[in-house]
Amino acid sequence: MQEPSELNFVAVSVGNTRTAVGRFESGSLTSTARESNADLDAVVRSISEAWHAVAGAPGAAIIVAAVDDRFATALISGLEGITGEVYRIGEDLDVPIGTQLDPETLTGVDRLLNAAAAYDTFRSACVIVDAGTAVTVDFVDGSGVFQGGAIAPGAAMQLAALHDGTAALPEVAFAVPDDGAFGRNTRQAMLQGVFHGIRGLVWKLVERYATSYGAFPPVIATGGDAQAIFGEDELVDRVIPELTLLGIAAAIRAARGGRPAG
Repeated sequence: MQEPSELNFVAVSVGNTRTAVGRFESGSLTSTARESNADLDAVVRSISEAWHAVAGAPGAAIIVAAVDDRFATALISGLEGITGEVYRIGEDLDVPIGTQLDPETLTGVDRLLNAAAAYDTFRSACVIVDAGTAVTVDFVDGSGVFQGGAIAPGAAMQLAALHDGTAALPEVAFAVPDDGAFGRNTRQAMLQGVFHGIRGLVWKLVERYATSYGAFPPVIATGGDAQAIFGEDELVDRVIPELTLLGIAAAIRAARGGRPAG
């Protein structure tokens, strides 16, 4: 059996708007790339480039996790003839995390992979905040069991809703607002509301989780907006942009005989 520390593979995380590609060599993440899902060819090229670096290694494979099944199907079809074995998380590989959820609940694979990677990192109860298209705030207990969490609109989605749902508010791209207590123009007022609204949401949820659990857990942030929103937030212990890719690594380690996350 191949030792987990020697694993060489390409991890692909298909999100709602972008796809992350990570190359793992000897078990370590050595390169990453992100491409828009609007450009399938660019995503295929990024995966192909990462694959060529590991293709000669024993047991090398491509592992795909997707929250957008339609795009993932098109992507895997586009990889035919270019790459080697392609495996899907949830079909060919399980996510190495226990769950305590309502029966028949379908949870996004990205949330579960983030939970697996976070528990694998801390080996303790923790809160995982994913700030991307949506904002998810999830809790893993001290035994490595995913307990669920909360889902809210992400920063760009909130700003788009403000523009689309009103007659006067402009279209605004997300950015960190000015460092002042008051938004002194419409754009800054919108950014202030969204930025601090997300921070306040996370603070309140973490407090609720801590009260329910009886201890204050470490908080990990990930996702495309995580650094901007939480990089200087004292609540967050670590920002790990590649958390989902690390969750895919935890899944393949568990499948090939390594330590499971939970």
